[in-house]
Amino acid sequence: MTDKHLTDIPFSSFGLANEIMQGVEEAGFSLCTPIQAKTIPIAIKGQDVAGQAQTGTGKTAAFLLACFQYLLDNPANQGRKTTQPRAIMLAPTRELAIQIHKDAEVLGKHTGFKLGLVFGGTGYDSQRKQLEQGVDILIGTPGRLIDYFKQNIFNLNAIQVMVLDEADRMFDLGFIKDIRYLMRRMPKPEQRLGMLFSATLSCRVTELAYEHMDNPEEIKIEADKITADNVVQACYMTANDEKISLLIGLLRHMDPRRTIVFVNTKRAADIVWGFLEGNGFKTAVLSGDVPQKKRMSLLKEFQAGNLPVLVATDVAARGLHIPDISHVFNYDLPEDAEDYVHRIGRTARAGASGDAISFACETYSFSLPEIEAYIGHRIKMQPVTNELLAEIDPKSRKYPERGSRNESGRGRPRQGGRPGGGGRRGGGQRRR
Repeated sequence: MTDKHLTDIPFSSFGLANEIMQGVEEAGFSLCTPIQAKTIPIAIKGQDVAGQAQTGTGKTAAFLLACFQYLLDNPANQGRKTTQPRAIMLAPTRELAIQIHKDAEVLGKHTGFKLGLVFGGTGYDSQRKQLEQGVDILIGTPGRLIDYFKQNIFNLNAIQVMVLDEADRMFDLGFIKDIRYLMRRMPKPEQRLGMLFSATLSCRVTELAYEHMDNPEEIKIEADKITADNVVQACYMTANDEKISLLIGLLRHMDPRRTIVFVNTKRAADIVWGFLEGNGFKTAVLSGDVPQKKRMSLLKEFQAGNLPVLVATDVAARGLHIPDISHVFNYDLPEDAEDYVHRIGRTARAGASGDAISFACETYSFSLPEIEAYIGHRIKMQPVTNELLAEIDPKSRKYPERGSRNESGRGRPRQGGRPGGGGRRGGGQRRR
């Protein structure tokens, strides 16, 4: 956290238990972010919270610390079984669930709480065994949780704390029926602490909060600022067949030590990956058809700095909490203005600075007015100069080895591999 991003309120002012403060200090935290300063003192007293804050402002630590303290202050019933978690934390994506669990391990290291992590795509038997052995705090995605719940591997009768993170994304991904299914099988809202967090407290999110929570107090942090101040936004008007040349030219003019390039389709991801790899940039693709084990391995390499560029579809726009991302490229402008905010929110996290560079091409430039209306300001236009357009040999594109990813996400470029390929003209399919 940078000083600009923090309040002058120390964590020590909340009366948190020593075992919690030990984890906080070991994590290097001293002063709170605004969402932490407003959430923790309310939630530890048992008041439900519905919070809205920009991504990267410390929401995870806010609900983790409040949960730990509440569980310490309110011991479990003597008749509780080991297969009855005391707290459940629901996340829309595997990546976010993994990150919450990682943060919980650090902050809750000395609390003695047993953590469980459940998500789809891998580890079915090991996760099931973990639940059978019993956990105190269960973190996971809805689908896999419901699978084990229906098998009676665990139940929700002893839940004392419920956390719903990125509630708006739950709606976007079609998980809301699953969320309601789980909430209706927990103790009544007045018998547990509920915390909900969302990038926006829209009508549908607010309705969910008041239906399944006990008169939650709304907390809004910088709600009038849709994008973080420290993100430097720029846009280039470009032809479709110039996009690859411009991307590589810009990358050569900067230090892309940790860069995410967002595209709208899997096919575009393969095209961009192929030209970057073929022109000296070590790159990987993160899209919906990448197996979970490979996805986790790629993210680990990216976080470690061994992989400077990640090409991603919107499966990665939420839930990635990776520090020090220097640049975000919208190679394809998203067709949903909210997705623009979530994409560029991958950089300038926790008060740091970062660059968000967008290409308004022939295919996706129609999204620009809606995006600018949503964020409340114009994005500064930059000229596309010959100096920025790298000379690219169309034959330099590399292709994934057969079987390295599902074939459904692959496609050879039209007209013999002409550079570009970001819109529907050069690699477009229905947006995934």
